[in-house]
Amino acid sequence: MSEPVRQPSKAARYLYVLIAGLLIGVVATVMGMRAIQARQDHFPDSLMTVMSKQVQLLGESQKQNRCTINDTAPRVQTLRALANDLEVAFPGLRDDERFQQHANRFRATLNDALAKPAADCASLAALSQKIGSDCKSCHQDFK
Repeated sequence: MSEPVRQPSKAARYLYVLIAGLLIGVVATVMGMRAIQARQDHFPDSLMTVMSKQVQLLGESQKQNRCTINDTAPRVQTLRALANDLEVAFPGLRDDERFQQHANRFRATLNDALAKPAADCASLAALSQKIGSDCKSCHQDFK
């Protein structure tokens, strides 16, 4: 005689349904998060990332004792070009007077640096400190 076919327990069925539900929930959550992320404007974060990298590279030039105009001018020029897009990157702050003052101060610092390029590491250190101060004051007000 054959043995009777054993039915899976109800607990096992509930466990399978629970696991399937969790997996479907995780997949749906990831898809939802990706959809939300795709709608976000990445320009402000990208602009700040590139500017931060340029400032970091200026600092690295100073640490490596590479402080000639040829080493620093391209970084300052890039920062100045990027500074033109601050209002574009942050349209909600475009009309804020404090934001305008910070942006204009930052551009003025870079204009001065381009007019009188850093010729040695001491002047590069002063420029890096001024740029850092400009960035920090803006971030304190608007982060």
